[in-house]
Amino acid sequence: SFLVGLQREYPKLLLRVQVSLSSCDSDDNNTSEPVALRDFSEQFLVDDALLVDYLSTHFYNYEDFPRTEGTEVTISIDTISGDNADKTPLFEQVQQLSVPITDANGVETNHTLYYLVAQQGSELDKKPSIVDSTYVSYRGQLLTGTMFDQSITPVWFDNLTLVSGFRYGIQNFAPGTFSQDVDGTISFQDYGQGILFMPSGLGYFSSARGNIPEYSPIVFTVSVYTSNMADHDNDGVFSIDEDPDGDGDPLNDDTDDDGTPNLLDFDDDGDGILTSRELDVDNDGVIDDTDNDGIPDYLDADS
Repeated sequence: SFLVGLQREYPKLLLRVQVSLSSCDSDDNNTSEPVALRDFSEQFLVDDALLVDYLSTHFYNYEDFPRTEGTEVTISIDTISGDNADKTPLFEQVQQLSVPITDANGVETNHTLYYLVAQQGSELDKKPSIVDSTYVSYRGQLLTGTMFDQSITPVWFDNLTLVSGFRYGIQNFAPGTFSQDVDGTISFQDYGQGILFMPSGLGYFSSARGNIPEYSPIVFTVSVYTSNMADHDNDGVFSIDEDPDGDGDPLNDDTDDDGTPNLLDFDDDGDGILTSRELDVDNDGVIDDTDNDGIPDYLDADS
């Protein structure tokens, strides 16, 4: 899927990436000339202006929401003109989220992600984090309306492997509930649905992908059916909780400075003892802090 991409802001993460569409199966098919790398902050200003213009001149089928129980509604976006001249522009309905992106030189640039909740899911306490797994259907398109990817049938994604705009955007949508019929068919109800609008810095930036030109802002419509909390290194600590600095981004936490963030590190403090073996040795349900210094043993190389 086009959603999956190496995260340039975390170059030490070695993630295998598979692109689903044949037009991008191999770099051997890419005959375009190398693209000059632009400055993140300058490109964001260009992209944001394009997004604001798009949001100000387009609307979505908001009159079809909330969905009638037992029905499905596909989100559609159209231009405000002609018979649609009186429609409410997207810009008046979106919310904004600032997402920091760090370039190869360590310079951080905040990017504005716009998102719209067409219908919030019923399971508000199960909103996925940026590193959880989500079961979603989606459609990706350019500001021109050209579609570059979609999955009508829901698929599981590990949010850790997705482009930043999708990873940070999806956390704003709660999943719904589901039921299983006697024949095994699973039906979803009350799920979250909406749209993500992201600058190229939260998407593919200078990397052209199939129908996506370099430096393209992109749009995703999404439906979030269910989610699972992830534990990527199976150490007994949920990935979202491997965040000692408490900034909400466990991908920038590397306690032992070994180049592997804690959520992917079997030995978070680098003391030679697996995190899973230090977490709760006495099995009392409380994370151990042997020397009572306020640092749990699995993060304390001196414990």
